[in-house]
Amino acid sequence: MEPPHNNTSKQDPGRRPWVVGISGASGTPYAASVLRGLLAAGEAVDLIVSRASRLTLLDETGIAFRDAHWPSDLREWLARGADGKPDTFRVTDEMLARVRHWPAGDLAAGPSSGSYPVRGMLIVPASTACVAGVALGLSKDLLQRVASVTLKERRPLVVAVRETPLNGPTLKHLVALDEAGAVVLPASPAFYAGATHIQDLVDFVAGRVLDAADVPHGLYRRWEGELGGGSKGEAPEAR
Repeated sequence: MEPPHNNTSKQDPGRRPWVVGISGASGTPYAASVLRGLLAAGEAVDLIVSRASRLTLLDETGIAFRDAHWPSDLREWLARGADGKPDTFRVTDEMLARVRHWPAGDLAAGPSSGSYPVRGMLIVPASTACVAGVALGLSKDLLQRVASVTLKERRPLVVAVRETPLNGPTLKHLVALDEAGAVVLPASPAFYAGATHIQDLVDFVAGRVLDAADVPHGLYRRWEGELGGGSKGEAPEAR
């Protein structure tokens, strides 16, 4: 039996969330930063955490993400900094109330249908296995199924692939996703924004994901045409 879902969408008929899919690639801090950015912008989120990603999350943070205890596990995860320090970020009940979690094996979940209202989908991070599954339309779990639905409904799909080096088959799959209308966004931090901490590098990638989704944020300093700006060490406007 599946654990009970957060029934936020039933309480708010006008709710149109972003679906955030988290695959098994290394890079769970990227996902946490994207989630915080979406919630800080007032967006609703439908969350899908793949089975493989739970192993990665446990390895990278020590946090076990459990379907039956997802609100407390998610709170602990989002509060943790990219350097592993707990309670780095404030996570409120109001933020968590805008998240609905769907188990990765629930192929009857709301977002598995094109009639379920969503703004689009962000896959952060995206493993090469996830990329292949979405490009080939395999729909072997809810994450891949929702990505396929997102493409067929012509909704925004951002795929933040996190792997290096990339082999030929994966490059072909990424081209296929681009041709299908997805935004292929490598998890590739830049340094012109004046990074002084690992969190700055993580937030840059997360900010670019939110840029692709047209969600406002203040996660990194934008290029303004002034050379040497990255050496000033100024903090982003907001986090």
